[in-house]
Amino acid sequence: MTREEKAVVIEDLFQKFSENNHFYITDASGMSVADTNALRRLCFDKGVEYKVFKNTLIQKALERMDTDYTPFNDAVLKGFSGIMFSAEDANAPAKLIKEFRKKSDKKETPVLKGASIDTDLFIGDDTLDTLSKLKSKAELIGEIIGLLQSPAKNVISGLQGAGGKLAGILKTLSEREN
Repeated sequence: MTREEKAVVIEDLFQKFSENNHFYITDASGMSVADTNALRRLCFDKGVEYKVFKNTLIQKALERMDTDYTPFNDAVLKGFSGIMFSAEDANAPAKLIKEFRKKSDKKETPVLKGASIDTDLFIGDDTLDTLSKLKSKAELIGEIIGLLQSPAKNVISGLQGAGGKLAGILKTLSEREN
């Protein structure tokens, strides 16, 4: 690969990192061609982009970012590296990895080496469970709307209930006097 080709790849990677707030760096070494193709197919079906890059190119693209990704240099950018990009859901790649592991013969691959979720860094495969439990933006918005609606519903039902009681009391009092 010539310097010009490397520069183009680094620029493309930089653009991908800039456009996607969520990306996971994985190690799929030791997987068969069939398993790798199955992983790529699952990624495509789930709307997650998966590509393999050299660690030095990833490192150079991350150096151009505003966020400090130096913790990735020692622990994450070693060996085989594939990147999963997810534009919308931060937990989609984590759920995808867990789903793939359940279906696969090798229950430990692909290995999560590191992830960046809205510039927060997660390093190591032990963070996979935590990442898979993150809520998506749509789920968080739904919860907030539900929480905001709850007090209003309580007030309305209280007024309706109290109004009914008050009307009943007035009716009973008016019937007593007659």
